[in-house]
Amino acid sequence: MSRQLHLNLFVHSRGHHEASWRHPKASPLALTDFEFHRDLARKAEDAAFDSIFLADSLSMSSEVAHTARSWLEPITLLGALASATSKIGLIATASTTYTEPFNLVRQFASLDHISNGRIGWNIVTSWSVAAAHNYGDEVQVSHADRYARAEEYMTVAKALWDSWDDDAVLDDRPAGRYARHGSIRALDHAGAHYKVAGPLNVPRCPQGRPVFVQAGSSETGRDFAARHAEVVFTAQLEKATAQAFYADLKARAAKAGRDPDRVAILPGFSPLIADTREEAERLVLELNGLADPEVGRKRLSGRFGGFDFGHLELDRALTPADFPDPDSVQAARSRAATIVGLVERERPTLRQLLAKLAGARGHYTFAGTPEQTADFMEEWLADGAADGFNLMPPVLPWMLDVFIARVLPILRERGLFREAYSGPTLREHYGLARPAPEIPPGARPI
Repeated sequence: MSRQLHLNLFVHSRGHHEASWRHPKASPLALTDFEFHRDLARKAEDAAFDSIFLADSLSMSSEVAHTARSWLEPITLLGALASATSKIGLIATASTTYTEPFNLVRQFASLDHISNGRIGWNIVTSWSVAAAHNYGDEVQVSHADRYARAEEYMTVAKALWDSWDDDAVLDDRPAGRYARHGSIRALDHAGAHYKVAGPLNVPRCPQGRPVFVQAGSSETGRDFAARHAEVVFTAQLEKATAQAFYADLKARAAKAGRDPDRVAILPGFSPLIADTREEAERLVLELNGLADPEVGRKRLSGRFGGFDFGHLELDRALTPADFPDPDSVQAARSRAATIVGLVERERPTLRQLLAKLAGARGHYTFAGTPEQTADFMEEWLADGAADGFNLMPPVLPWMLDVFIARVLPILRERGLFREAYSGPTLREHYGLARPAPEIPPGARPI
């Protein structure tokens, strides 16, 4: 059998196109209606997707008057989805910048128990100025400091998840012994950013630890992913850069002493699918016509840490000089670099750039037939650009339904996607081993 694709469903608003919420084929349900999320999760589970993914934001969008976002807090939502599904993996975003390690580890361990081993954690280092203000910081946390905190955070989090041995719980009622003596350990961690005594007050979860997911693509982000991530989401706008990223991250993982085949790389992919390419391209124009360029301008500003693009004319060709140096950006540095790289290659007008970003915020957008969509996915898998895709339907549930009905049968016919799940946990979906507990230096039995 040929190597198979991993497929993750990224649920965002009523679709990933900026104007999806206005489209007549978008869901009529409120974004706070659990039925909306439950139905999407069940569709993806029936199609045997590896997982669904929920992003997060820790502040109100400045474009709220003219665009829609997902509003429900993702960890809470995963708890409800765990009861509404039985096999699909469930991934939520949580910040290492603004969440205490003990709280996060306890929440994710509880979710992994509730879901019988289907939880993943998308590790983010929050960069937004507005988020900083919501958590009492007067200034934005620097890029370097965010990752320094995240590195220590991972040390603490892993130690907390591993503070119970797998066989710690005896539950021996006749003998009156609930836990095995010496099988639960305190951490007594005291570092530069965190002081955590431990142990965790939840037994070790079914997967040992949740699956670690990460999406940073800066130099620092890549090194962090190489040390920790088991699934990497990435934004790539052409195959050549996707191949370079893929080769680089796999090499970094190997240098970090890890098996690069156990690090799945999933570029974002947002396809508009129709019977003909011409019809698909017409749908692109239809959606772009519903988008507000000024909303896009504000969102572009956010990608560059609040840089003011108000002076740029919509129909003047852009150059890299119109943007801050991505290495100076303290916000989403990797996404800023992706955008500047696109401008350098294609020299679009601001209107054209905003239309391209409206499709999926800097991820790969595609318009074509079901066969062409499958060809694209197979080519990237075969040519070392991807291990699968973070599917970002431009309109939900419409384009998810089309993908499942029209593209998946082609992929399965080619042996590129599973017919059914082979195991019950998210680790099994991704072919990942369950980690054994690691006892950190200084840990002491209680």
